[in-house]
Amino acid sequence: MVLSTIFGKKKLTTDKVANVFVNSLTSSIDNSFEDITNSIINSPEFTKKPNIDNNDSDKLLMIILAGNMSYLKRYFTATEEKEIKGKIIEKFAVVFGLEFEEMKAIIDDFSAFICRVNYPSKNTIYGMSKAIFFKYNLGESQEEYFAKLNTPNPLLLKQLDKLVENYIWDWTTFFNTYKITH
Repeated sequence: MVLSTIFGKKKLTTDKVANVFVNSLTSSIDNSFEDITNSIINSPEFTKKPNIDNNDSDKLLMIILAGNMSYLKRYFTATEEKEIKGKIIEKFAVVFGLEFEEMKAIIDDFSAFICRVNYPSKNTIYGMSKAIFFKYNLGESQEEYFAKLNTPNPLLLKQLDKLVENYIWDWTTFFNTYKITH
């Protein structure tokens, strides 16, 4: 028997949920960026090593954030989604020292970019992987055929998909332990 069924689920406000989300996402990117870049750089699909700056984790963070934000509609009502998105944007604005509207515009730009490079597919993971490919200019390091097409080698894309999947917030597990209050 799970303890949460005996004692009930721990209640969190949307503000606390946003805090947990932002802190977890930021921490996971900060703690794993070097491993991610090493995995990408050492991919056998490249004919030359891509040049990814070890201090350039913000692009990955924004791609992962934008992708995760697109999943919120699956787990929340429209009102809850709007409130939680707003709190998340507010907290990320503080992290980056930006105004709310500036942060929202950056996230919106990354979301639009993911949709654009992913068109016509609706698979968010696939779109996030393609966004990584383009934002980190990985195309120029591939074999000539894929470099000329400026499209990811399907084997590289599959590898990126596996990396990205590790950053998708597990709301189902979260809801097994917590209940959101307003």
